[in-house]
Amino acid sequence: MAFESMKAAIAMLLEQMANRPEDTHELQESLREKLSEMRAMGLPLPDDLVALEASLAEALDKRS
Repeated sequence: MAFESMKAAIAMLLEQMANRPEDTHELQESLREKLSEMRAMGLPLPDDLVALEASLAEALDKRS
């Protein structure tokens, strides 16, 4: 997947997180997958998305 397509997919995930907070866990997994794809392609990971991924993981751990 091209970098621009990856950015669009992540932007769509972020919009879904804002609109469907009840599905945060599912969307977090999707974000994790997209970041893993970026790592595999050797693309730079945006610091804000890495921080968001960590923040979501922490928030979901607190709920459990």
